[in-house]
Amino acid sequence: MKTLVLSLFFLTGPALIILLCKKFRFLEKIGAGILCYGLGMLVGNIGVLPIGSNAVQMGFMSVTIPIALPLMLFSLDFKRWRHHLAGKALLSCFLMIASAIIATFVGYMLCRDSIEDAWKVAGMLIGIPVGTSANLNAIGLALRAEEHILVLTNTADMILCTPYFIIMLTVAQRLLNKVLRPYCPPEGSLMVEASGQCEGEHVADFDDYTGVFRPETLRSLAQALFFALVIFGVAGIAYTFTPKDYNMAALILVITTLGIFASFIPYIRGLKMTFQLGQYIMFIFCVVVGSLSDLTAMANAMPSIMVFTGIVVYGCLLLHILFAKIFRIDADTVIITNVAGIFSAPFVPVVASALKNKDVILSGIITGIIGLAIGNYLGISFAYFLRNLFH
Repeated sequence: MKTLVLSLFFLTGPALIILLCKKFRFLEKIGAGILCYGLGMLVGNIGVLPIGSNAVQMGFMSVTIPIALPLMLFSLDFKRWRHHLAGKALLSCFLMIASAIIATFVGYMLCRDSIEDAWKVAGMLIGIPVGTSANLNAIGLALRAEEHILVLTNTADMILCTPYFIIMLTVAQRLLNKVLRPYCPPEGSLMVEASGQCEGEHVADFDDYTGVFRPETLRSLAQALFFALVIFGVAGIAYTFTPKDYNMAALILVITTLGIFASFIPYIRGLKMTFQLGQYIMFIFCVVVGSLSDLTAMANAMPSIMVFTGIVVYGCLLLHILFAKIFRIDADTVIITNVAGIFSAPFVPVVASALKNKDVILSGIITGIIGLAIGNYLGISFAYFLRNLFH
């Protein structure tokens, strides 16, 4: 009975958080992912988890990421969006990736002697600026990071990225306009002070769960879940035949690759609300990971990982600004590609509204999804590069 209650909590906790975010705007700005993690931490540290709950937690951790990833990737539409990728937005995206690689390498060199399995932490952290905490957790799973390392890295991500987001919402545009080129609206610009969607493009619906229980939507999601499970099963075959040291990496990379390939199939790409379903499952993962936290143990091990995470997140931002100055990229594009990389597509319209610039919404969302797609490849390969180079 206790196992059933705990499972129901993990499954329904994110729904409560989503409802609260819709009701209270300040919670929406914090983000459902961070709040889900906080909810898990609260439950995990007040002594209410039943004995034997670890088995339930491990079970959820094992299946949520592999199922969520393809669901989130099914909505990719490179053919429809490719004309929006030209110019500064795509360049800014790749400059941010280059910045993330450099910042992570520097952080690793400075912190590797004080962090257990620092090469795994480096692989996970590079997933933050490139493709959000979804990549961080997928990479951690692929690299077989220990539970406490996964929890610590997620906590550092939450603590350091919250003020980062506040900065992006408030003073970033004013400060960067003094260093970089101000945004220059093109002809036919959608740049206005009011918030809303770009005409003809549904760009602000990534965190909109309205109508999820309609029969046609439920049928669509059931089919999407079936395809995600098929991909999970195929990846499981790769897992079985790959050497033990690399089998989890093989599992995640095969799932990522098949999820991207599936997005080119019009029928699968046309299924409704697949990103939202994948995101919801990722929120379940956040609650589970948070519930594994031990605040006392975290206080002792946290400083080094906090420093490493800070170097990656804020070092990446500083390098990105420097590169943007060299390549003459405007301030708004730098801000929106940073937010898309670190916080994911649902945060893009919120920041675009704060910037009073709707023109950057679509390019921000696209570059964010590109980061989600390539982040796992980059993080896993970079981690093994560091291991082979220094171990």
